[in-house]
Amino acid sequence: MTEVVPTLRRLEVVAYDAEGLGDRSYLIHDGERATVIDAQRDPGPYLQTAEELGVEVSLVLETHVHNDYVSGGLALARRAKATYGVPSDEPVEFIFESEGLREGDVLTVGDLTLTVLSTPGHTPHHLCFVIEDALGAKVALTGGSLLAGGTGRTDLFGASSTQRLAEAQWRSVRRLLTELSPSTVVLPTHGFGSFCSAGSAPILAGTEITIGSERDGNPAARLDMCCFMAKLKSEALPVPAYYGEMGALNRAGAAEPCYGPLPSFDPDELRDTVGQGGVVVDIRPRRAFADGHLRGSLNIELGPNLQTYLGWLVPAEADFVIVARSLEEVTDARRLLARIGRESPKGWARFDTAAARLEGQRGRYRVCSFRDLAERSKKSPSPDVIDVRFRHEWEKGHIKGTRNIPLPEIAPALSSLSGDEEIWVHCAAGYRAAIAASVLSGRGFDPVLVDDRFDNARDAGLEIVTE
Repeated sequence: MTEVVPTLRRLEVVAYDAEGLGDRSYLIHDGERATVIDAQRDPGPYLQTAEELGVEVSLVLETHVHNDYVSGGLALARRAKATYGVPSDEPVEFIFESEGLREGDVLTVGDLTLTVLSTPGHTPHHLCFVIEDALGAKVALTGGSLLAGGTGRTDLFGASSTQRLAEAQWRSVRRLLTELSPSTVVLPTHGFGSFCSAGSAPILAGTEITIGSERDGNPAARLDMCCFMAKLKSEALPVPAYYGEMGALNRAGAAEPCYGPLPSFDPDELRDTVGQGGVVVDIRPRRAFADGHLRGSLNIELGPNLQTYLGWLVPAEADFVIVARSLEEVTDARRLLARIGRESPKGWARFDTAAARLEGQRGRYRVCSFRDLAERSKKSPSPDVIDVRFRHEWEKGHIKGTRNIPLPEIAPALSSLSGDEEIWVHCAAGYRAAIAASVLSGRGFDPVLVDDRFDNARDAGLEIVTE
């Protein structure tokens, strides 16, 4: 999704949203030369925009080494023959292809002036970039530092550094709010549903965030350091497992994604994949999967969240095969997975072709609503209901009598479940519950997928309690 932010005199901004990851990158230009900040993996959209606008990409910058996606900055700089700027203290392996940036550096890109500010916190060497045009309009590219109504999280480097980084984040954000003019437009990388953000507010399309508005509402401005740190700790989100891989990939420098041909797997090869410890990822819609699937396959529906949950649940070292309705769906999936460096599965299979030869290993389970669950709960014995939302969601309100097993913990928790009863499983809207149901089905359980919005649970007659 590409969003054009309103023109600020000679300075113009084009924003690119990475749906699912909750990230945003930017191309900023003066009508002739452009700078790209925190580029996503595929350089194509930025080069296409530059061609359409008739501008030259002269500078590609990183506010920090990203933990949640594979950067496309190096690949874009190579394609555009642009200067690639990264924090100078980061131990990157592409040192001869990049320029180290530090506090106080000033760069000129056409009629735009860029000033580098050191803002550690989200990462130890985080930078912000303030860009100003000849008429005085300013934008601040704040990366994972200052967000809309929040800040980037500071706990991604382990418990030993969390406090130090949280203190640095408070100082960095306060510095931005104090030193920059109230009219400066804030352009963060995270905060749109990203697991890299802490307590940030949703940002509506076209909404302008400024230093002035954040002075009034940002917790780093309202709270002293101790209270701010306590707030960060209380709002800590789970850390997706694949985050541990991203830093090393980004310090090494990623090439452009490659979408070469994939071999087509037959049913026997699919079964062998599961039997040999590989993973079959079925990206078909959740209801189609529930109606028929290879037992042991994992249903992660094609959509914006595919890369997050595949990266979270499928180890980087595991071979995986994609099952889909068409090769076009596989292509779409690979473009999403490239964002986390997983664009090269071992192969793919069309489910309709394989289905007839899966008898005996074909699974199926029911799909119901919260109203169905309410009716079932009136009968004895009460059903076993698992809520796979994350703990912070559960604490805000859950169905009385249910158990909370967050999705990433479902496989390790299987030994505590009884295989003698059907297990009803739900989340906030069905996506994560569908993944959990596929795990249960693969281990021989009889799941019932609640494919419904949690907002409907109370109206269905189920009692909602808080913790």
